[in-house]
Amino acid sequence: MIQETDFEVIIVGGSYSGLSAAMSLGRSLRQVLVIDSGLPCNRQTPHSHNFITHDGEKPAVISAKAKIQVDFYDTVQFYNGLAISAVKTENGFEIKTESGKIFTSKKLLFATGVKDLLPEIPGFAECWGISVIHCPYCHGYEVKKEKTAIIANGEMGFEFAKLISNWTKDLSVLTNGKSTLSPEETLILQQHNIDIIEDEIDSFEHENGNIENIVFKNQSKITIKAIYARPPFEQHCHLPESLGCELTQQGLLKVDAMQKTNITGIYASGDCTTQMRSVAIAVSTGSFAGAVINKELIDENF
Repeated sequence: MIQETDFEVIIVGGSYSGLSAAMSLGRSLRQVLVIDSGLPCNRQTPHSHNFITHDGEKPAVISAKAKIQVDFYDTVQFYNGLAISAVKTENGFEIKTESGKIFTSKKLLFATGVKDLLPEIPGFAECWGISVIHCPYCHGYEVKKEKTAIIANGEMGFEFAKLISNWTKDLSVLTNGKSTLSPEETLILQQHNIDIIEDEIDSFEHENGNIENIVFKNQSKITIKAIYARPPFEQHCHLPESLGCELTQQGLLKVDAMQKTNITGIYASGDCTTQMRSVAIAVSTGSFAGAVINKELIDENF
């Protein structure tokens, strides 16, 4: 049961980046509150990769172990719930939760991730993070040399196809409608034996999230092992924007090299700040943000 309401640092988001920052701050003897609603974006992903010492581990196992380790530091406390409002105060910030609890802090770190806006293709959501994947560095090795498709179009589709061709040569680009690839891009892909399929997608046939066939609206289908897709996203938490934090053109929280937003006293780390969405990078930026916040508190009080 949390007795205190005033902290030196509040971290909104208790997944990999938030927990990493909390450990850094806990080891710096800082009074920290981690507020987390328990909905990480990779909760459906069966295995995490490209993170040394944890390669192949279930994401939930990594975060559960991390929370136990962070909980060792008695200056760090956890609140399970949703932060619904945030205001700037004379001495820092005030956060209100869905249950009506109010907490205050001198510094604020958002490690809140992003929310993927999945297309309304039957089967897509069930396969997302399992056989419909976004990052070859996280998941490409497991489907190397397999029959693979990417859902993309135009310049992004061309660049995505170039990237994924490193892992498999059995590759198709699904433009899901008329191709907007340039004639030059089309020719280069054809020269690399990469098929371009313009048929509109109807649905995915799958078994427990493992893709089997892509069905098109003309009733044709292709058997496939993996699909790469990069659906649009939005910030999982809109409190930073309500406080005046700027977003990049891509919709990410804009931070400088020190993980600082444009609002003094507010920091951000992890997936909400970078297109390189991986557990390893989330942990790295969170740890660094924690160190930066601690140094700033020292400078202010020395």
